[in-house]
Amino acid sequence: MQIEIDDLSRPQIHALLNEHLQSMYALSPPESVHALDIEKLRQPGISFWSAWEGATLLGCGALKELDASHGEVKSMRTPEALRRRGAGRAILTHLIEVARARGYQRLSLETGSMAAFQPAQRLYQSFGFEYCGPFGDYREDPNSVFMTLRLPGLPPA
Repeated sequence: MQIEIDDLSRPQIHALLNEHLQSMYALSPPESVHALDIEKLRQPGISFWSAWEGATLLGCGALKELDASHGEVKSMRTPEALRRRGAGRAILTHLIEVARARGYQRLSLETGSMAAFQPAQRLYQSFGFEYCGPFGDYREDPNSVFMTLRLPGLPPA
């Protein structure tokens, strides 16, 4: 598996992000969907990676800088048909490594609160993410769960 910085131009990426957005809108009310479309993922302060096995896209993930010490995990997705191959774990490992290299003290994320999001929450917990309150521009929402990871070796924020 190869993880690479991605410019969001390939059709496979467009298809996966479309699958992601459709899924989020199917599972959550519109006002509770915080997934980013391609144009928002191209904004300054957001870096996007994809994981490949040859020509097969296995997944993607992004890192948004909230401030100099705090990053946010965005757009974590593996194609429905290619799950359970370790791509999500590999991408999350990569995002955490980049966050540490950038000097972030904390890495946070928002995900859904419904049963369909339990596998994602378990993945994040396995990396040490803990439940927390809203961060950044988020507000309390019964459809959202917020999680954060303090990065080792740095003082708590």
